Amino acid sequence: MSLTAEQKAEIEEQRGTTSQTLRTTAPGMEKHLYRAVPVLDHGFVRVVDYMGDDAAITQAARVSYGRGTKSVQNDEGLIRYLMRHWHSTPFEMCEIKLHVKLPVFVARQWIRHRTANVNEYSARYSILDREFYIPAPEHLAAQSSINNQGRGATLEGEEAANVLEILKSDANRAYDHYEGMLATENQAGLARELARMNLPANVYTQWYWKVDLHNLFHFLRLRADSHAQYEIRVYAEAICDMVRDWVPAAYGAFEDYRLNSVQFSGKAMDVLRRRLRGETVTQQDSGMSAREWREFEESLA
Repeated sequence: MSLTAEQKAEIEEQRGTTSQTLRTTAPGMEKHLYRAVPVLDHGFVRVVDYMGDDAAITQAARVSYGRGTKSVQNDEGLIRYLMRHWHSTPFEMCEIKLHVKLPVFVARQWIRHRTANVNEYSARYSILDREFYIPAPEHLAAQSSINNQGRGATLEGEEAANVLEILKSDANRAYDHYEGMLATENQAGLARELARMNLPANVYTQWYWKVDLHNLFHFLRLRADSHAQYEIRVYAEAICDMVRDWVPAAYGAFEDYRLNSVQFSGKAMDVLRRRLRGETVTQQDSGMSAREWREFEESLA
């Protein structure tokens, strides 16, 4: 992980400074605040700020109960009810702001989650560092033969070595040209906003990303899934560790009802009912396509 001297000094200063507050704090999240968690070869994710906790979720949910309510469920039970029945707005009462350093191609996947506030490092004003994501050998894989978006077998031997050499040499050559086009004391140089176009997608960028808990759970459900691309999944897994400590009851419900659960289509439910009645059902008489059937079978494995 590469933190600049200025960033390290800022983190030490932030970690060493405390202040009194009347607002709610979450002890589990306080231990993560400002710390940079390493991800990939040069990346990191860290919590810059947060708002709310499990109690904020239940407080928001109970606003609608009115004065006539004589009793309510305990907090954990209520949170599980809200998650189970897809009541999303109470989870929006919690927010988190993250500072993330990540490869550009991962950022382009990440930004598709449009329900967040984002401010990215600007290569129009500043010069990007010579830092590129180069996969570890065990993460070099061939194209999957059954999934156009996925990976197949791991590359090995000379083929893997050749790929790594291409990735490293191309990235450094592109950066050499980028650096050579920029202004110096002796030449005007190309504008930064134009010179950046020559950099590869594995160059690192940084951003601040602020999102509420409901939309963060949606992000984590997709990106912490075992089928997600490895390079974004490791960021999601690091965030999961933070959220688990921040809102343990909400995260437990999320794990149970979203992350580790399976959703069945109407056709799949019909197959399950028929199987429970002792019937033998095949893909041909299920009404499902071959791919749907394969995914259905995998979900039951």
